[in-house]
Amino acid sequence: MRVGIIQSNYIPWRGYFDFIDDVDLFIFHDDLQYTKGDWRNRNKIKTPNGLCWLTVPVKYDKTSQLIEQTRIDYSQRWQQKHINQIYTNYHNAPFYRLYADEFFNIIKQNYETISELNISLIKWSMSKLSIDTPLRMSSEFSPAGSKTDRLIDILKKADADIYLSGPTAKDYLETQKFSAAEIQLEYKSYQYHDYPQLWGTFEPAVTVLDLLFNCGEYSQEYLKSLRENEKHIERLKIHVNC
Repeated sequence: MRVGIIQSNYIPWRGYFDFIDDVDLFIFHDDLQYTKGDWRNRNKIKTPNGLCWLTVPVKYDKTSQLIEQTRIDYSQRWQQKHINQIYTNYHNAPFYRLYADEFFNIIKQNYETISELNISLIKWSMSKLSIDTPLRMSSEFSPAGSKTDRLIDILKKADADIYLSGPTAKDYLETQKFSAAEIQLEYKSYQYHDYPQLWGTFEPAVTVLDLLFNCGEYSQEYLKSLRENEKHIERLKIHVNC
């Protein structure tokens, strides 16, 4: 079984959903420390003046707080601000009316944590992209250890024999530990066709809303990477006696 494990993001880009579609089980890694200035509580939309951040304000009390503990700050009127920004920049998109009201109804609800909001929006986006991959939370597995050991502990408890990772993890994963655990390591490929988009030059690093509003039921045609995922091959060290 191929398993992927990533933190939840606020209305992520299309590559996040391609990743979910590539695995047999997707696990939200939300019992990790919350990191400020990351994708947990924000994402980008495209405007005639360039890219614009949509940011959900959160209550950041201490450096050790977890993503799943990070509460949304409703003292700021961010919901109406996001609705206004999305309307202003996308109401002329071909499929805006097909999705906007449903999306707005979700963000108008008061979720306690950023994790709860993110997962609700990710599930909604998956349904619009016809992705039915099972979802679970990392906390369900009571993971032990840290970093690579923690990942492998979750994977073993999930009965995984293949782990799909993001490509940037090449810089820090202890790859030999996957071989020892008899888990094949793969890296996700993110290489896509451009799709019809408003406001000039194509911008790939935007929320999946951009894809849905512009392509509607044709969004799946632009969802899958053009390049296969990379299989990691553990290279054995051979010592030669001279």
